[in-house]
Amino acid sequence: MTHLPYAGIPTFARAPFQQPDGDWTADVAVLGIPFDIALGFRPGARFAPRALREASLRYVPPFTGLDGATRLQNVTCVDAGDVVLPSLEPELARERITQAARQVKSRCRLPVFLGGDHSVTYPLLLAYHDQPELHVIQLDAHLDFTETRNSTRYSNSSPFRRAAEELPNLVHITTIGLRGLRHDPEAVAAARARGHTLVPMDEVEPGFADLVGALPPGRPVYLSVDVDAFDPAVLPGTSSPEPDGFTYALALRLIAALARRHHVLALDVVELAPNLDPTGRSELIAARLIIETLCEVFRD
Repeated sequence: MTHLPYAGIPTFARAPFQQPDGDWTADVAVLGIPFDIALGFRPGARFAPRALREASLRYVPPFTGLDGATRLQNVTCVDAGDVVLPSLEPELARERITQAARQVKSRCRLPVFLGGDHSVTYPLLLAYHDQPELHVIQLDAHLDFTETRNSTRYSNSSPFRRAAEELPNLVHITTIGLRGLRHDPEAVAAARARGHTLVPMDEVEPGFADLVGALPPGRPVYLSVDVDAFDPAVLPGTSSPEPDGFTYALALRLIAALARRHHVLALDVVELAPNLDPTGRSELIAARLIIETLCEVFRD
């Protein structure tokens, strides 16, 4: 097997390929959702799953740190490919996303979903309808709790609104990193009325300990990372960048603390638009974040 990151067939981190409904089990399974027709601004997130797979070839486990510890050595991983999506049938696309997510989550401990725009999180969360208690932790510059945008109820501005309406087991949503000039007052009021935790970016550093302890320990958490949570100087390849976001180190510190305190059910990474970053660093950073999140979740 080649270890050159620019050679060979790019599955995520060289994981073996399996169909979502195949006869397999693993600790981690990666599923791509190449969908971006629910965007309100610049397209390109449909190309993210392929770009993330190529970038991940730079980070093939196991890894040995300066401390001598080896990470992900005994963690099994499968690449379950991409959901087969219709080009312009969003309702059918959502059905297929939920079905594939259910198949994958039944065969692994931690699914990793590669979006796609943020609208895909809604059908992904529907796959967790059988989870008795579900918490979402969302790293995002935007709330994504809008009732409608341009008469559209299923855009990337509304995934958590739709999920909250349909999932009685969705107990709480914590959104961290909010900023920018364009906030929907109705969405903010609706999220607060439901008891969600809204954390502006300028409160992240001083309130770091409070963020980690906002939920009682041991809660089942779905972690959704919109890459526009990052400062565009760090990660520019996204549809709607907002200045003054997360550094990589701060985001990883937060994720590591969450992984130590809670049970991470799933991870999605969305809104990466590799076509908007000709340097290629956006997908490298996002792929590394996924790998380092796995290191934290499976830390001994």
